[in-house]
Amino acid sequence: MTMVSYVLKKGKAVVLLSTMHDEKAVDDNSVKKKPEVIQHYNKNKGEWTQWIRWFAPTQAENTEVAHAGAKHVLRIQPDEHVFRGETVTLTCDIQGETHTEWRYSWIKDGHIHSNTSTPEFKISSVYESDSATPKPIVTVSPQNSVFTGDTITLRCEFTHSTGWTILWSKNLKHINADSAQTGTLSDVKVSNGGKYHCRAQRGNYYTHYSHAAVITVTERPKPVVKITPDHHVFRGETVTLTCDIQRETHTEWRYSWFKDGLDNPVSTERVYRITSDKSHSGKYSCRGERKQDSQRSDISDALLLTVSGQWLPVSLIISPSRSQHFSSHSLSLSCEDHNNSTGWTVRRNTDSERMKDCSSTGSTCKISSLKTSDTGVYWCQSQSGENSQQINITVHDGDVILESSVHPVIEGDTLTLHCLHRSTNSSNLTADFYKDGSLLQNQTTGEMSIPTVSKSHEGFYSCKHGERGQSPESWISVTDSSDQISVLHTLSSLLAVCPYLIVTVVLVFKCYRARVSSVEDQSQYAVTEEETSI
Repeated sequence: MTMVSYVLKKGKAVVLLSTMHDEKAVDDNSVKKKPEVIQHYNKNKGEWTQWIRWFAPTQAENTEVAHAGAKHVLRIQPDEHVFRGETVTLTCDIQGETHTEWRYSWIKDGHIHSNTSTPEFKISSVYESDSATPKPIVTVSPQNSVFTGDTITLRCEFTHSTGWTILWSKNLKHINADSAQTGTLSDVKVSNGGKYHCRAQRGNYYTHYSHAAVITVTERPKPVVKITPDHHVFRGETVTLTCDIQRETHTEWRYSWFKDGLDNPVSTERVYRITSDKSHSGKYSCRGERKQDSQRSDISDALLLTVSGQWLPVSLIISPSRSQHFSSHSLSLSCEDHNNSTGWTVRRNTDSERMKDCSSTGSTCKISSLKTSDTGVYWCQSQSGENSQQINITVHDGDVILESSVHPVIEGDTLTLHCLHRSTNSSNLTADFYKDGSLLQNQTTGEMSIPTVSKSHEGFYSCKHGERGQSPESWISVTDSSDQISVLHTLSSLLAVCPYLIVTVVLVFKCYRARVSSVEDQSQYAVTEEETSI
């Protein structure tokens, strides 16, 4: 400890006591030859400093002793860095001493600010600060625009001192969240979008609100798979699969195609073309990834592609692709040529018309307003007599129809049926599904699936809604995977194309029987005559 006496000016002497100096060294480089204790004091006097008056018996009462060093500590609450409006408490802690033995003088910038008999000095609502009222900054990760189901992390950037509580608000309404600087929104919904702010609180003091971080949450798009010429093709046909992300520009996305639920994509093009063979049969789905931020769409519903071993030169394409249709709705049928041959037309057999040409223009048949009399069998026929597979069309004037495939189902595949309502053309209704007149399932979604079909699933299917009525029945046939066209289907096709064949067969059979009977009668008569003559 060192004590020095220094004469400031005539008639004014100051005695300084310091535990930070071991000798009474004098700064010879200064003009006034000041002691180093004085230099140390002058260097630090801009801060709040505690001065302690000490009355010694051998000194005048107005002698001031500067007591600076490790034996006393100045503490500041809440922090050394405060802002306008906060309350500050200064505490002079003289270690190893009882505070009642001392009186305290509080000095600011070299001037006595106040005298107290206690070691605490409180300043209510400070009016100066070395900076303006702070404003936090909100940051968003990974980005401000996201899809439903994503996770967003909000962070309130505020680095001023300690002891602060972070307050969050959305659209200027307080959020009952914790006081952490970082907040996470998981599995976000559209309702989570909005303007987010934060501010900090310490005691009764609040910072400004941050600038708004605008978060936009939109429904995650779901692609739709489109397939041409049809989801049922034959070996050697070219199949085009298109991944369509509605309401979006396709150039903004990268695409991935998946087969049978496998993770490895089979193609990364929006339009996926294949020359089909048996190995291409399966369920295809696609997904998009936005180029600008790598945001992913939902994965599309899987579409089943069936490749049959038998190849026909032409396919009948029907739109909408189902066997049952509502009356007054439209229907389009067209012949898709695979051999570049010409002269294909759409023909039909109905209750009112036999072997009638249905084509309105070339190889296309368009019916703008269906009638129940349009119910029948439709197929494509060439000028040389070649025929495509036949499709059964049922037109219903009720309010409910069954949506089923127009082609047979291959063993082992999934059979999916939908119950559709006329007004909405949607399957989102509760429905009972029947097979051969017996209740099979009750579904609240209007959809029924059989995961792995077999021959036992063949039969007549229909659906029924409690208030809106029942659909007609549709025959669902199941074929072996090696050859989708069964013998029964081939026979039915022949009968559809040649409705008079069976009549001809019956007439020939009757003629044959009549001829045989006549011969037998003649023989019997001859024998009788011979017996009589004997």
